[in-house]
Amino acid sequence: MAYGVAMALAVGLGLPIAVLAAATAQGKAAAAGMESIARQPEAFADIRQVLLISLAFIESLVIYALLMFLLLMGKLPAVVVQ
Repeated sequence: MAYGVAMALAVGLGLPIAVLAAATAQGKAAAAGMESIARQPEAFADIRQVLLISLAFIESLVIYALLMFLLLMGKLPAVVVQ
């Protein structure tokens, strides 16, 4: 029974924690990108390119977390109500 509880906690809390961490990281990356563009407007194209690539990498981690969520959801034991 402890296995089922651990799986339910992993499924129920894993994805929201991953999404919150990714949202925080994306916000910090965007803020740093905007600040660096404000300091050096002539480097706009380079900064934008690096920022978009980093945001894509951060978002891919959330997609991997969603995939793991869906895989673990299929492994949850069935609940029998008596």
